[in-house]
Amino acid sequence: MTRAEPSHGTSSSEVGDAELQDGSREVRRVAVSGFLGNMIEIYDFVLYGSAAALVLGPLFFGNLSPALATIASFSTLATGFIARPIGGMVFGYLGDRVGRKAVLISTLTLMGVASGLIGMLPTRSAIGVAAPILLIVLRLLQGIAAGGEWGGSVLMIAEHSDGRRRGFYSALGQAGMPAGSILASLALAAVTLLPRDQLLSWGWRIPFLASFVLLAISLYVRSRISESPLFVESGPAARGGRAILGTLFGSNLGALLRAFAISIPIPLAGTVFGSFTIAYATTKGHSQPSVLLAFTIGLAVSIVLMPFSGALTDRIGRRPVFIAAAVTFAIVAYPFFLVIGLGSTPLMYVAFIVVISVVAVGMQGALAQFLSELFPLRTRSLGVSIAYQCSGVVAGLAPLVGASLLAVAGAAMGIVWVALITAVLGLLAALAAWRSSESNGVSLAASGAESPALASP
Repeated sequence: MTRAEPSHGTSSSEVGDAELQDGSREVRRVAVSGFLGNMIEIYDFVLYGSAAALVLGPLFFGNLSPALATIASFSTLATGFIARPIGGMVFGYLGDRVGRKAVLISTLTLMGVASGLIGMLPTRSAIGVAAPILLIVLRLLQGIAAGGEWGGSVLMIAEHSDGRRRGFYSALGQAGMPAGSILASLALAAVTLLPRDQLLSWGWRIPFLASFVLLAISLYVRSRISESPLFVESGPAARGGRAILGTLFGSNLGALLRAFAISIPIPLAGTVFGSFTIAYATTKGHSQPSVLLAFTIGLAVSIVLMPFSGALTDRIGRRPVFIAAAVTFAIVAYPFFLVIGLGSTPLMYVAFIVVISVVAVGMQGALAQFLSELFPLRTRSLGVSIAYQCSGVVAGLAPLVGASLLAVAGAAMGIVWVALITAVLGLLAALAAWRSSESNGVSLAASGAESPALASP
């Protein structure tokens, strides 16, 4: 970006102040775009998961028994998680080759259209076996879009921000994820108030069709932001074609593995302390509405605290904030389940708020900028996307593993194993962060430099 010369009668300091204001305004627009993009991504993804449990089974797999229909609908849910790494690889590669903005427009459109079309699908009773096939295709498209959205939005914010407030703005974009979860839960809760026959005939479609509205708003905001200035300034020579993969899995392999380990606890917090715990808590005397409310309150508080967590990383560094939160994540895993097992509703609320709103936010508020700063420009989009989306596959298996451990080892011993596995993954993330250099203040400018070196213990 060429800096304009000051006109006659205008001091250079006034021009500098105007440019600084323009830059601040642009990074705010980019952060809002990231917030909305993450919100619609999580809204659509969570909405499908909730609908799979309530209505999609009988509507699209009605030839099966109720139990098998539910299993089949959850199987389509799993296809979305499997598709996310594919989306991360495809759109991550394109982000490094053709630009961040074009990828973000594509992923947002793909996610919004796929979700809206689910709300328009004829059911099995109308078109037979084509209905579940189309549902699976649209779910795969959702997963592919989600796989490309997160990494692209993270980099657009990080590469527009200066080093002083990169953490704050990156975390502000991350706050869209709990906002999307809450929005999806509220949308589905509203239509479930309808009589059962109306819910199954047309009511379930409304939250999916609302995706078109969210898409229109988000596209309007996203179309008004500029391309990453670092990507523009890098020039075609820095966009290495096939060399991107060779560099990422060669000289940047260490950064990729550390980024993968660092990423795991964030989606794990949602699956273990969310999906798995919601089911586990009902076996300990808690009503499902009270557990869902406790989880939702935790998400709501996290929206407020997320930017503060990011701002803290700007002040004291990414490593200390993330490591402290990851170690705490490991420490509180077993006590969290002990508190849930007491059957006390007030204590359950406290447990969810501490884990979701404080511990998980401490990690997530540092994650986006930490990962962005681990990779050089030429492999940054692909590296960030692969690391995060592959960690999501690990986290997505957690409820299945947890339920299996409870069935095999019994409730008491099974929950010990669940907590132990959770703690080990948290400690591995802390170790990976400790073995990485402090990246606060590191320039993200285009260069041929490799990712930051390992920190000295």
